[in-house]
Amino acid sequence: MTIRVSVCIATYNGEKYIARQLESIASQLSPDDEIVLVDDQSSDRTLDIVRSLDFGILKIVRAPSRGGPTAAFGLALQHARGEFIFLSDQDDVWLPGKVEKMLSALERADLVVSDACVVDEKLGPIFPSFFVLRGSKPGVFRNFFRNSYVGCCMAFRAAVARAALPIPQQVYMHDVWIGLIANLLFRVEFLPEPLILWRRHGATATVVAATRKRLSTSIVRRRLTLALRLSGRVARLKLPRPASGGV
Repeated sequence: MTIRVSVCIATYNGEKYIARQLESIASQLSPDDEIVLVDDQSSDRTLDIVRSLDFGILKIVRAPSRGGPTAAFGLALQHARGEFIFLSDQDDVWLPGKVEKMLSALERADLVVSDACVVDEKLGPIFPSFFVLRGSKPGVFRNFFRNSYVGCCMAFRAAVARAALPIPQQVYMHDVWIGLIANLLFRVEFLPEPLILWRRHGATATVVAATRKRLSTSIVRRRLTLALRLSGRVARLKLPRPASGGV
C-alpha cells in the first residue's frame, strides 16, 4: 500500500496531553496515511494511553535508549514511508484543515512552515502569531542565527527527509537541521496562517523568545558545528553522480 502522509511524533512522559494531540491529528488523516510515534523511554503512562487509542494507522517505535528529541525524530523519519512527512510535538493541538492546507502548499514547495498560535498549558492564548513574534521568514542566513524552523509547524516531501538523514548527533535540534538543508537544496515556503495551537509549559523542549540573547561560548560552538555539518552534507549531495558502470 502506498502511504501518502506520515506524521512523525516523538514522545517522552507526555501522558498529560498526548491523547488530545493524537485525536486532533488522526481526525485529519485517511486510512492511507500513518502516524509514526517514537517513544523516548517514557516512565509515565504515555505508552499505555497511546496503545489504548485505536486509530488503525498508528505505528509505535520504542527508542532503544533515552536519546532526546533529535535522536527520536531521526528514528521516526527512518520509519516513515509517506510521500509527505509532517512533524508533531506531543503536547500541541492541530487545528482543523492543517493537513489539507499544508499538502496544498506542498504542491509548489518541498518544505512548508505554517504559523502557530502560541498558547499556555490550558490552551489560553499567549500570542496570536509565532511568525510575528519571531519575525519568521525563509533564508539560510537569518534562520542560521535566529531559527524559525519549528518542527511542529513543518511538513516536507520525502526527498527532504532523505537529504537530511542521518541527522548528525552533534546537531542540537532536528528541526533547524532539516529546515536549513531544505533552504539550501529545495524550495521552501512559509505559510502565514496559524495551523496549530502551540502549547508552552514548563516541560516543553523549545523556548519562545522575542528578544535576542548574548552569544555564549556554547551557542557559538553549536553554530560552528552546525555550519560545518551543513557544508559537508550539502557538498556531498551536490557532487555529480558517477556514470553508469563507472568506478
